[in-house]
Amino acid sequence: MTDFDRKKHWENIYNTKQLDEVSWYQTNPQTSLDYITSNAASLTAKIIDVGGGDSFLVDHLLDLGYTDITVVDISAKAIERAKARLNEKASKAKWIVADAADFTQTEKYDIWHDRAAFHFLTDENDIVNYRNTAANAINKNGSMIIGTFSIDGPFKCSGIEIKQYSEESLTSCFEENFSLTESVNYNHPTPFNTTQNFVFCSFIKN
Repeated sequence: MTDFDRKKHWENIYNTKQLDEVSWYQTNPQTSLDYITSNAASLTAKIIDVGGGDSFLVDHLLDLGYTDITVVDISAKAIERAKARLNEKASKAKWIVADAADFTQTEKYDIWHDRAAFHFLTDENDIVNYRNTAANAINKNGSMIIGTFSIDGPFKCSGIEIKQYSEESLTSCFEENFSLTESVNYNHPTPFNTTQNFVFCSFIKN
């Protein structure tokens, strides 16, 4: 797995799969929206969606009136697709092509959101880098919202292994800089008539 090219893998996924041909597809990311709206102090809260790909989360946030949204994804193709879908509304968001395990942020954020990116990091160095990036990027008392496959979820996604988490293991992973505020498990229905169990945790920056 040391020769695995993560960026090449995801560019290939987004170049060959349609929007509704990936398991994480959802038109209404309600759990994410619930967490973000309950933690954002105002519509001007600085929100970053890490590993956002071409998901519909940014569409919903813009429709709700949020004015400071950044989307980060390793795949340039994913971001290109999201911007094309949004058309002129794409200019209302900021877009960064970067690996969630290794990117340098230039701003501080009030809300860090990650649905199904963190669990693809299985190398300990990548996990440590992610933790450090999040700790540096989030304002004091800001929120980090992370959704991963749970211990009852899949072991693989898009042909590669993932790391499962529970509320306890996610809390332990981030406890140096964050405190858990809320957690929920939910079953995500895929376009293939299967379900994937997720654990979503919301943390506050210490």
